[in-house]
Amino acid sequence: MSGPPGVLVLVATPIGNLGDLSPRARDVLAAADVVCCEDTRRTRALLSACGLPSNPARLVSLHGHNEAARVQEVLGWVRAGKTVAVVSDAGTPTVSDPGRRLVTAAGAEGLVVTAVPGPSAVLAALSLSGLDTERFCVEGFVPRRGTERRRLFERLAVERRTAVLLEAPGRVGALLAELHATCGDREVAVCRELTKLHEEVWRGTLGAAAEEFSAREVRGEVVVVLAGAVPSAPGDDVVVGAVRARLEAGDSPRTAADSVAAALGVPRRRAYAEALAQRDAGRSARA
Repeated sequence: MSGPPGVLVLVATPIGNLGDLSPRARDVLAAADVVCCEDTRRTRALLSACGLPSNPARLVSLHGHNEAARVQEVLGWVRAGKTVAVVSDAGTPTVSDPGRRLVTAAGAEGLVVTAVPGPSAVLAALSLSGLDTERFCVEGFVPRRGTERRRLFERLAVERRTAVLLEAPGRVGALLAELHATCGDREVAVCRELTKLHEEVWRGTLGAAAEEFSAREVRGEVVVVLAGAVPSAPGDDVVVGAVRARLEAGDSPRTAADSVAAALGVPRRRAYAEALAQRDAGRSARA
């Protein structure tokens, strides 16, 4: 007769400073039967540096390219009674990192899923930014180009919550310039190398940030925290862009109008009229 099922544990790991690995995280990683890693080499180095068992036999790769294919294998270990720890290269699994598919599948089966909270670049940057943290959204890694990138900037132009974005160091200057052009001169914090020796938090306006980082060679992981839009009477171009973004995301004209009216504080009839106009224009173009 088989024993009780095991447990899937999401373990937050340091984003820079190894001293941020919690005692509970150490205990879980030391005792886990299997450790699923975004990069087994980085996790092996982390375990070794912390004096924890780094036997390659219990380290299994689980990253963005193989997660879907590996879900059932990992769940099989949990069903068999094993403790499976999941880590990403740094920070918290599933937050702009792999793990979501695995957690969803485990939850659907009623398996035990728990977490060892800890380091998070998103929360660290938010707390250091000095910007409003009562309501915020996390946009994650910024699309490099195309429609997705344009839609992101259209959303941010009207987003009233503080927004957190992740970007590669070589593209930070371009990101700040586009944000300035799209969102105006809002407050922003550019956080780099958090918890590491050369940690930096630059605070100021988007215009000043775009100028500052256009001429700098940026190194290390970067988190950009952008202040929300200040409520104002939006111009027609803002309403048009917001409606377009919602329709392209799959909303009906009615739903798009409701969302835009709530987000921009404009009369619903204005947003609905624009949604109908765009829908009809799209139909005519396809005819």
